[in-house]
Amino acid sequence: MKRILLTLLIAASLVLLVRTFAFTSCTIPSDGMENTLYRGERVLVNKWSYGLRLPFASLIGYHRWAPAEVERGDVVLFNNPAPADPSVPMDSREVFISRCIGQPGDTLMLNHERVATSDGIISPDDKFLYSYPGEQEELMLNALQQTGMADNPLLGYDNGAYVRSFSHYELYLLKQELHGQIDFKALQTDTTEGVHPFVIPAKGQLVKVYPWNAKLLCNTINLHEGRHATLKGNTLVVDGTPVKGFRFTKDYCWVAASNSIHVTDSRLFGFVPADHLIGRVSLIWFSRDPSQPWNQSYRWERIGNKL
Repeated sequence: MKRILLTLLIAASLVLLVRTFAFTSCTIPSDGMENTLYRGERVLVNKWSYGLRLPFASLIGYHRWAPAEVERGDVVLFNNPAPADPSVPMDSREVFISRCIGQPGDTLMLNHERVATSDGIISPDDKFLYSYPGEQEELMLNALQQTGMADNPLLGYDNGAYVRSFSHYELYLLKQELHGQIDFKALQTDTTEGVHPFVIPAKGQLVKVYPWNAKLLCNTINLHEGRHATLKGNTLVVDGTPVKGFRFTKDYCWVAASNSIHVTDSRLFGFVPADHLIGRVSLIWFSRDPSQPWNQSYRWERIGNKL
């Protein structure tokens, strides 16, 4: 009897050690990741994917062994970055699963719903060519004067239209000043109305403040950077001082669910700090469709699939 108890104790200890220091299992609670992962599937999460996050972070502080960067496309398990009760320790919060679509330092083009419209390929300060009707040049010159861009030169002509180069922010300012009086035509890139570049913060990186990202940066600073931030209009104020940019102390990523209707992703809670990452989903070890009769419900073709 003692030998059986000892065997059970050793087995339980090994399971606990593996779950704590190597892998953990997680059940997919919703349809947010379909068709990558289905509701009710059980997956194996590799805790060493980004370096092992040591347990008891609320007691000993955040530490990670052999840290590695999250990769674009990874399906990740992480703690809720914006819980209803912020006093709950990070490692005791509920967990979510989503796909990383933006690494630290990336720029994502997001629309007003914070849905990515293309890969991160530009900076808010990169300049692109735009044309506009030549007969509106006087209106343009007045708008340039009012926005402090009077030195922006005329670059050429395109079938009777005038051509100048503007950054995304400069174009934003001009459109605010002109109230739709000039129809800009992009010659190099898509400028869909309401789509703006968002820089994903990286550790040590200075992220500039723009009208479209000010609220997101403010929330991130308050939640994860240990500083007090507020907004006065579009001006970000950190610890009582207005700032035009903020240098972050952590790496962050942007995650998106596969199902566009489901909002348990960065559209809801913003940037995910690296210290909230638990690991990468690596394997589906159980899959069953509860809506089917039990003898037809197992998705055998999915069991054992790697991500």
